[in-house]
Amino acid sequence: RAAGNLKRRFPDEDEHVLMLRSIIDVNLCKFLSQDVPLFEGIISDLFPGVVLPKSDYTLMEKAMREACAEMNLQEDPYFFLKTTQLYEMIVVRHGLMLVGAPFSGKTMSYRVLARALSIMAERGEEGQVKCEYHCVNPKSITMGQLYGQNDPQTHEWQDGVLAKVYKGCASDPSPNRKWVMLDGPVDAI
Repeated sequence: RAAGNLKRRFPDEDEHVLMLRSIIDVNLCKFLSQDVPLFEGIISDLFPGVVLPKSDYTLMEKAMREACAEMNLQEDPYFFLKTTQLYEMIVVRHGLMLVGAPFSGKTMSYRVLARALSIMAERGEEGQVKCEYHCVNPKSITMGQLYGQNDPQTHEWQDGVLAKVYKGCASDPSPNRKWVMLDGPVDAI
């Protein structure tokens, strides 16, 4: 899917470059920092002599800087890198998880990205559309309230918060990106 998106965007680009770019875009952000050199070694063995041009995220970075200023956040190159990687993952996936230590910037990363994409949409840059997100902390309510449950007295189904949010997103006719964020701790069940 990532390679197809790149081919449509850059129809005249060498296919080896497009394939390498798609493999890196989809996989690099998943690796721990100590695994990156091994991944780069494998990539250089699979694609010898292929020089990968740097992706041009100039407009997105400018919009991210504006979003950070609006949200009173300090600009940081590593934060921008991780937010750009998040964007690359969103382009090729329908669902994903942001995992990291508490207070490491996960929530602000998706919020800055959403605002940056909306800023770009307002300017008509790169064909972006406005982005809206709906945030739910799944640990703040019971499982029945989250997913839905049968009422024990009336035997009627009551939709949970997620069902209501999904229905609201699905019934909205706007072309906006709609993200449903489950922002909270992840526990094994």
